[in-house]
Amino acid sequence: MNAVILYDSRTKKGSTEALIDSIGLKLAEAGVYVEKAKCKAMADYRFVQEFDIVILGAPVYYFVVSSQLLAALIHGNLKKNLRHKKIALFLTCGSSESMATLLYLPQLKMHLVRNKILAEKIIATSARLQKDAIDEFVDDILVEYDKTLHKRALSKSVQWSDEAMQLLDSIPPFMQSLLKGRTEQYAQEMGYKVITLAVCDAAKDALGREI
Repeated sequence: MNAVILYDSRTKKGSTEALIDSIGLKLAEAGVYVEKAKCKAMADYRFVQEFDIVILGAPVYYFVVSSQLLAALIHGNLKKNLRHKKIALFLTCGSSESMATLLYLPQLKMHLVRNKILAEKIIATSARLQKDAIDEFVDDILVEYDKTLHKRALSKSVQWSDEAMQLLDSIPPFMQSLLKGRTEQYAQEMGYKVITLAVCDAAKDALGREI
């Protein structure tokens, strides 16, 4: 696995960069190859396509996420090159976590609606409070990334019949991913190699019993 941390900061070698170095070190300790790059609004971001995970992070100044990262998403080609990428987000600010989650994270997330967001974290500016937050953030990234690999492997281990696939396509898009994953997991647990309509019905019944 490899990851790149794209960040914005108004100061050189300041608290944000120290925080990023701590995140990178924690990922490296888990066996992840990590690079970092400071955002510039109109830079060429094609290089992010080479990474499994893209971590976006910035401080908040006067209620707005630092400008170079936002500008790269809005006016540059960063958003285009993040297509199909797995993302993690963090912000540093002195506001409460609830306020930051409500007001600041959406400034980034509104440009990433088509991305899989593995983890998101508000990290306090206080160095005393950062270690636990960094550990939790990195752990969440690794756990969620492993889940995506498991789902991918699961999808390759079973096949869908034409009738079952038509049934899946008839389900509202926002439910398809969940039901597809649950059905494939049920099929694997039961030893089915092909998902038929009967397997779909059985998986639906099993899911109903869990709920």
